[in-house]
Amino acid sequence: MLQMKLCGDLVLREKCEPVSDITADILNTMDEMVKMMSAQNGVGLAAPQVGITKRFLIMMDPDTNVVYRMINPNITYKSDKTCVMEEGCLSVLGPDGLPVYANVTRPESVEVEWTDETGKQLKAKMSGTMARIVQHETDHLDGILFIDYLSGIKREMLMRKVNRKHS
Repeated sequence: MLQMKLCGDLVLREKCEPVSDITADILNTMDEMVKMMSAQNGVGLAAPQVGITKRFLIMMDPDTNVVYRMINPNITYKSDKTCVMEEGCLSVLGPDGLPVYANVTRPESVEVEWTDETGKQLKAKMSGTMARIVQHETDHLDGILFIDYLSGIKREMLMRKVNRKHS
């Protein structure tokens, strides 16, 4: 059974290793991640959020409910034009057990390449919410959290609300 890692867990700050073989273990983990994401009304989940330091993630298009299983995703292009959107994270929860949110500025559109669960190489241009999700989730693979984009004061205010992992 996979367990969600919360803000303060060092695994969330690790740079993940590329996936060399698509194993049954990885496919089963991705299936379980989809269930976890859905159960928590999320739109994305990256491997380190369940304690695995490999480069894979799952994300869902909130408009179509299509789930993407991305192995070794790589953002190859980011637009100069940016936009501000509210972001939350299933690993950054408040005392009520729900994600805390903050406005984050990111490129409005991106191009991403990845391998799907069948081993097929795919690429897509994403904009708006989908660009936001893929950037947020690929950041997790590099040990970056959305709170890292906030100013010091905003991050401090948000972190006061965050229910940190207690060792």
